[in-house]
Amino acid sequence: MQVYQLETPALIVDLDVAEENQRRMMALLRPLEVALRPHYKSHKCTALAHLQMDNGAKGITCAKLSEAEDLVLAGIPDVLIANQVVEPSKLARLAWLASCAHVSVCADTAENILALEQACAAQDSELGVLVEYDVGMNRCGVRTPDEMVALARLIGEQEHLEFMGVQAYAGQLSHEYDHEKRGREADIVEKRLHELVALLHAEGIEVPEVSGASTGTAELRGEGTIYTEVQAGTYLLMDAAYERMGVHFDHALFMVSTVLSADAGRLVCDAGLKSLGTDQGGPVFLSWPDEKPEMSEEHCAIYCENSKRPGDKVLLVPGHCCTTINLFDFLYLVRGNRVVDRVPVTSRGKCR
Repeated sequence: MQVYQLETPALIVDLDVAEENQRRMMALLRPLEVALRPHYKSHKCTALAHLQMDNGAKGITCAKLSEAEDLVLAGIPDVLIANQVVEPSKLARLAWLASCAHVSVCADTAENILALEQACAAQDSELGVLVEYDVGMNRCGVRTPDEMVALARLIGEQEHLEFMGVQAYAGQLSHEYDHEKRGREADIVEKRLHELVALLHAEGIEVPEVSGASTGTAELRGEGTIYTEVQAGTYLLMDAAYERMGVHFDHALFMVSTVLSADAGRLVCDAGLKSLGTDQGGPVFLSWPDEKPEMSEEHCAIYCENSKRPGDKVLLVPGHCCTTINLFDFLYLVRGNRVVDRVPVTSRGKCR
């Protein structure tokens, strides 16, 4: 089957480009002795998670318990939930999941740590726990080194929990378009984390991992970085938002759309707000990258010098890959113009 034969809107992944992006990220991190733990939220597809694992990734990061369940049930052996799990029903599921694979989770309160221990004791399972440290996002995480020391010690005192280190995701820098500011602020985060880890070591606490970073900050890691693993996600497929930042990965994800109406100066296609995530900016037409599209629920239009006719296919680069993929049941994997597989977006809509 050829790409132009797909009913649209449809999402395609260029496997040759995705595999090269994976090689490029591994080549960036290996000399630094930093592991890659890609973030599943970018594609929510266990087939692509296996591609990453088969090509050098240490494990997979995800945001939700339901995503972790999909990953473990698909045979991914090492999963980090980069988030807190606090509801009693979810704690029981998490504890069971920890008996099936190497599973870790984040925590930032003593109450949650004790609840994790109780749940794992009931299942006789062992769970890894990273203490989240707020490095500028003002979201979750402890704010002070003393809180970090106290929670690390508490985890170490539990029979069914293992202190796995520090979760330090500086998401406020991921889409900072000022490259100099991004680098300067990343250096400040590194300094804070070096000081934190030194304190933990002085308190006799081993720190197996410092986990975090993103596609937008992975290239800022240098020799002597405190991070032991990077949680980048978008690098594999890329999107228009990260292209505007100048990160050095290529587009592997495209929306195939059909022209519905056209004349010499205008084109309307069938990819609208219900099929393209626009929370980080609109899509880019591959053939008219400088034209800003007009979006409505079911349509996307641009004014351009146009020779396309109704029924023709066009390619768009999504503005944000994560929220776009979450709108689709399947991804079509392609090499050249040939469809080689259709794989489910396994965890589509799984926000719990």
